[in-house]
Amino acid sequence: MIPKLMQSIAMPASKIQASRRQFLLGAFAAGTGLAVGYRLLAAPAASASDTTAGDSAEYTFSPYVMISGDGKVTVLSSQFEMGQGSYNGLATLVAEELDADWAAIEVQGVAGNVKAYGNLAMGGALQITGGSTSMTTSWERYRKAGAAARAMLVAAAASEWNVPASEITVENGIMAHSSGKTGGFGRFAAKAAAMTVPTDVAVKKASEWKLIGNADLKRFDSARKANGTEHYTIDVSLPGMLTAVMIHPPLFGAKLKSFDAAKALSVKGVVDVVETPRGVAVVAQHMWAAIKGREAVTVEWDEAGAEKRSTSELMALYHDIAGKAPAAIARKDGDVDAGFAGAAKVIEANFEFPYLAHAAMEPLNAVARKNDDGTLEIWGGHQFPDVYQMLAGEIVGIAPDKVQLHVMKTGGSFGRRAVFDGDVVVEAVYIAKAIGYKAPVKVQWTREDDMRAGRYRPAFVHSMKAGIDSDGKLVAWSNHLVGQSIMANTAFAGMIQNGVDPTSVEGASNLPYAIPNQTVGLTSTEVGVPVLWWRSVGSTHTAFAVETFIDEAAEAAGRDPVEFRLSMLEPESRHAVVLKLAAEKADWKKPLKKGHFRGVAVAESFSSVVAYVAEVSTSDSGDIKVERVVAAVDCGLAVNPDQIRSQVEGGLGFGLGAIMGEEISLTDGSVDQGNFDLYTPLRIDAMPEVEVVILASANAPTGIGEPGVPPIGPAVANAIYKALGKRIRTMPFTKSLTA
Repeated sequence: MIPKLMQSIAMPASKIQASRRQFLLGAFAAGTGLAVGYRLLAAPAASASDTTAGDSAEYTFSPYVMISGDGKVTVLSSQFEMGQGSYNGLATLVAEELDADWAAIEVQGVAGNVKAYGNLAMGGALQITGGSTSMTTSWERYRKAGAAARAMLVAAAASEWNVPASEITVENGIMAHSSGKTGGFGRFAAKAAAMTVPTDVAVKKASEWKLIGNADLKRFDSARKANGTEHYTIDVSLPGMLTAVMIHPPLFGAKLKSFDAAKALSVKGVVDVVETPRGVAVVAQHMWAAIKGREAVTVEWDEAGAEKRSTSELMALYHDIAGKAPAAIARKDGDVDAGFAGAAKVIEANFEFPYLAHAAMEPLNAVARKNDDGTLEIWGGHQFPDVYQMLAGEIVGIAPDKVQLHVMKTGGSFGRRAVFDGDVVVEAVYIAKAIGYKAPVKVQWTREDDMRAGRYRPAFVHSMKAGIDSDGKLVAWSNHLVGQSIMANTAFAGMIQNGVDPTSVEGASNLPYAIPNQTVGLTSTEVGVPVLWWRSVGSTHTAFAVETFIDEAAEAAGRDPVEFRLSMLEPESRHAVVLKLAAEKADWKKPLKKGHFRGVAVAESFSSVVAYVAEVSTSDSGDIKVERVVAAVDCGLAVNPDQIRSQVEGGLGFGLGAIMGEEISLTDGSVDQGNFDLYTPLRIDAMPEVEVVILASANAPTGIGEPGVPPIGPAVANAIYKALGKRIRTMPFTKSLTA
């Protein structure tokens, strides 16, 4: 969602790596239970077990794990759960170190203390869930919190039983001594809160793990996700709550001129129709009344500053720009002009990528309620909680710490809920304010709202050129990318260096292949269509352009695609290892049965490397079906292997659907697609058989929520070329295959 290059934005490394004097384990009594987490000090405390600090110290404490008197273990997650399994991963880290009963684990999202919950993988200055960094930011500190809680529980039992702590064993939440004495966590939780907090607790060795790396461990929340009892924002129901739907501008950049709500107010159940900075809101007793009321509102818009171009016009402009010199250079190695001049063969190609919607199963929503004490509560998918607290506070006129966020599980995001302007969250607050805070308000977008008033993966054009010498080696490479910047005009605009937005060129400017002469240029366009990171961000288009063009270069060189790639990679590099593993597991060199063809691709995103070998078949009528995909994955240490397989399978399906048939197009500035009839994610009968091979690694965990997306498109496109002899350069595939 958020690219790994964002790691540079927040603070210098000296601040990220907090010392013991700044970042210490802490604990307190939580009712009849124990809470263990971290406390941050501006000055050193007198001792590690202090729960206060001196006058010169700033003290904050936020728990990471809580153990109640009934033995329930609750992990407080700094990472937002939107289906990627971050809650399950954090639960695994804590439960492993606690030796807890997996059946007694629960996870709750938390927000409001960036010092404790800031994302260390991105600098620590913001609590962000994104960039597939949940395990990276949590790996050390959540394990240590679990280990500290265990040590304190054992100390409490040892004190009561009058035995050495070293003689007590812990298994499935039960502590035992050879004398026959036993007791569960709940029994000793309150007493443990009075124990000294370990200053530098040791975590388990890999040889001692029972849960981390356990391929048979199933998600703690699987049952309620399957039986429909999981609770999402769409399920929130508060006493007296009203439901609101929005009327957004029909064109991006249009502004409200006037509206007539007389007919809407006569609709049974409609309570109010109000103006907000984001459009007109229809507030009703329930969703159906709100929708019917919306249909009755007459709105006049000022479209003077709106984006009115169609995507056909935009793409024609992009292709024209791509044929000229780039506005900025992202990478330049060697002498590209000389490389092309000396090449025996030169090939060129243009690739076109459309806007894409996030299309999460749960459309955007949020609930806002102002309380009598002046505080504000917001329920929602808080992917940028600090930002939303600040924005909501400004709207209401209260301090951010008076805004309480209820972090809800969400039915998908893919980057959509990580917005700088608060989006649906501020809509809920604006509407609550507009009706005088007389009732809690839930804003619920419809699918059409989600597609037509959303943010999109930017459309891009790549103009590419490759030179191959007489020995079949790739000696020159150029790529000019043209598309909108995600970072421009946002809080992260400072990341744009020398005209280069790293989210535009990631996956293109950091090629792993040894090409002596290469240049990567970028021209960022000014278009009124709102864009945002989309699952795997820049690599969604760069990996396709790079990996299909590499195949074209291999053919021009008369070489096998796998061998050609390996010849340009360090033999023991992560790319080479996963590429060889995927090829081996897929029997790359073994002939396929008639009508079946293979393609290959490898890509790195979010510090993980994924290689795919895709097998497609053709029918007598020329239809293409993706039959099988073999995936090899290096994502560092596999905390939850079953979850990793699920994320790779899900990312593969997500990416395959997008590349085969998804597109957001505009006609005179209006979005054409509104629902899944015209915007077509992958259907279940098109999902191939998938085999996922996870590379064994002792390195710290890296990303997995997004890296499965980028290589599937090019692997399938390369297989289709083998089948039909046709290169796919315009997305989605349906355009190229029917042209």
